[in-house]
Amino acid sequence: MSSLFLRTLREDPADAEVPSHKLLVRAGYVRRVAPGVYSWLPLGLKVLRRVENIVREEMDAMGAQEIQFPALLPREPYEATNRWTEYGPNLFRLKDRKGGDYLLGPTHEELFTLAVKGEYSSYKDYPVILYQIQTKYRDEERPRAGILRGREFLMKDSYSFDLSDEGLSESYAKHRKAYITIFDRLGLKYVIVAATSGAMGGSASEEFLAESETGEDTFVRGPGGYAANVEAVTTPAPPALPVEDKPAAVVHHTPDTPTIETLVDFLNAHTDRKFTAADTLKNVLVKTKQPGATEWELLGIGVPGDREVDMKRLEASLEPAEVALLEEKDFAANPFLVKGYIGPESLQTNGVRYLVDPRIVTGTAWVTGADKLDHHVVDLVAGRDFTPDGTIEAAEVRAGDPSPDGTGVLEAARGIEIGHIFQLGRKYADAFALDALGPDSKPVRITMGSYGIGVSRLVAAIAEQSHDESGLVWPRAVSPFDVHVVVAGKSAELLEGGEAVAAELEAAGLQVILDDRKASPGVKFADAELIGVPTIVVVGRGLAEGKLEVKDRRTGERSEIAREGAGEALAALVRG
Repeated sequence: MSSLFLRTLREDPADAEVPSHKLLVRAGYVRRVAPGVYSWLPLGLKVLRRVENIVREEMDAMGAQEIQFPALLPREPYEATNRWTEYGPNLFRLKDRKGGDYLLGPTHEELFTLAVKGEYSSYKDYPVILYQIQTKYRDEERPRAGILRGREFLMKDSYSFDLSDEGLSESYAKHRKAYITIFDRLGLKYVIVAATSGAMGGSASEEFLAESETGEDTFVRGPGGYAANVEAVTTPAPPALPVEDKPAAVVHHTPDTPTIETLVDFLNAHTDRKFTAADTLKNVLVKTKQPGATEWELLGIGVPGDREVDMKRLEASLEPAEVALLEEKDFAANPFLVKGYIGPESLQTNGVRYLVDPRIVTGTAWVTGADKLDHHVVDLVAGRDFTPDGTIEAAEVRAGDPSPDGTGVLEAARGIEIGHIFQLGRKYADAFALDALGPDSKPVRITMGSYGIGVSRLVAAIAEQSHDESGLVWPRAVSPFDVHVVVAGKSAELLEGGEAVAAELEAAGLQVILDDRKASPGVKFADAELIGVPTIVVVGRGLAEGKLEVKDRRTGERSEIAREGAGEALAALVRG
């Protein structure tokens, strides 16, 4: 450690919000260069490479072949799939000196597809799985949490190419199994949840989430094993009800009731019935724009009044369209939209598409806006008084909601996305006409899968799950060293003893960090706990009696072992 390029810090960095960010910076693993951009120092790079190698070993074991594409990519392939536009502001775009358009790759589906098209032509060439571990770039609007949400990050992305949907299912299952092995080897506590495909396109999609209270992804799970990212939760629709027995819709004067809360209070004070927010129909107006379009279109979203519209769910449902809330100028340009009193009638009369929550089924009666200032309509019945253009998953998902598999109610938790697998289908094969000549000499359109792992993000995810109040506590599989030898004193005898112990451990095949600095034992112990190597060996006063102290960083247990044969004993401990 006297020569290691390392400086530990006693204070948390000012911009750090989550434990992994604080500890990786304080322990000297990473350093911030710009928002969302980090340098990896020697300790951090050791952990990153160990994670990367576990990913590589399991990808190779499943029969995938590693290649590498450039990070600097031409515009044309992304134009062909419309993702030059679809990615919007998240894409780093640049021009070369001749004015040519380039981007820094966020993902590489286009390049993989073109590579296979360039090399393979016969059905005999398939199936094939290719992967790379490559730096990716996304211009995050709010990079945060250190390396958890950066603008430059290391990712493993693999792609399967099959002749049939059945083949794709097999490739998908292979990846799923390999991912389980990878995350188990890394010692992570994780869940597999149903997910949406987003700008990637495709159908079947699952996310691997490392469970963490600081995670940005909210997921829900039911008692029967159902688990899904909130964007992918499907709302069970109740059965339709008869409309004949419902009272007629009546418009009421409801002064100063632009919110659900004020409306419910007014109705309960001025009518004989008892109303709750769940009896109201909240209509939220947004505007959408399809990729490549120049004009925004109005869209009405109807949800039960006791729920908010979840913008992430709404965006996932409308992918790849861009979505934004209306501004004052939009209301001014559409005077039929009466803020606080919007109802289905004016939307449908004026040709505004109107989508509702799946709970708003035929026969349900609602209190909603009457399209007139200070007026609401009571007992507006779906299927009788208004007919939506369809349903949409946009309302917030809450703990206690019924689980879609019918086994009980949902509970909510948070996680960090560490892997995502998609059955892409033929989106990219269609864009580039990726065909194989079949046994009957007719072309067969290839079907694809896409599978990602956030390699650099995994380092932070492990740190989020593996730390205590003193510092990091690495699982053995990814720790930068196997053993941390601390010389607890400044005498020549102790230093020689520490060097001899370290040499013996290295001879036994272990990776060792030796704290030979002329610092106080307190500083050395604090740094050892902060750095987080799972086994700490203290060479101190007990050396004179032929003893070493061993501390298990994971459990806090301390024990003494004989100096003689320590290398063999510690090697057995580390490998056991």
